Amino acid sequence: MASAETLAGGIDRFVDAVGRITAWTSFALALVMGGNVLLRYGFNTGSVWSQELEWHLMSPICLFGMSYALRHHEHVRVDVLYGGRGPRTKAWIDLLGLILFLMPSMIMLAWLSWPLFMDAWVRNEVSSNAGGLVRWPVKLLMPVGFVLVAIQGLAEIIKRIGFLRGDYNMDVHYERPVQ
Repeated sequence: MASAETLAGGIDRFVDAVGRITAWTSFALALVMGGNVLLRYGFNTGSVWSQELEWHLMSPICLFGMSYALRHHEHVRVDVLYGGRGPRTKAWIDLLGLILFLMPSMIMLAWLSWPLFMDAWVRNEVSSNAGGLVRWPVKLLMPVGFVLVAIQGLAEIIKRIGFLRGDYNMDVHYERPVQ
């Protein structure tokens, strides 16, 4: 189990690094949005490419942020099933949810989004708006983001199994979100 835990730790470190890079993408998005607002309302001008750049920057924030949220236990849980349970029960609920729901859905989404990227790449898809951006790079983020969540899901499965076996010390503290 030690090699599996080493793998899980490596995945965690990788997802943390991706999360830090993604945080800087959030900063870049704020700068681009601020610049667009300034140009539009301050100088009565703007550009299609800078407006499209906003959603090109938003995409990695959402798609890569999912794995980071899972890594840091900030993902959505069903309080009726999870809140108030003991540590082992929480670990079992997590493990079953990861295996039965998260992994199949992320693998399916990655599989289904790959042809969308390939089609855009082969056609060198560009925005239909004059001055718009190339679309295939942002479409590549879809399968990559879903695979990244699946990889983090694998790390979480390894940690839950280790916790249930008594080989891994995991924080199972859970605070209900403010209602």
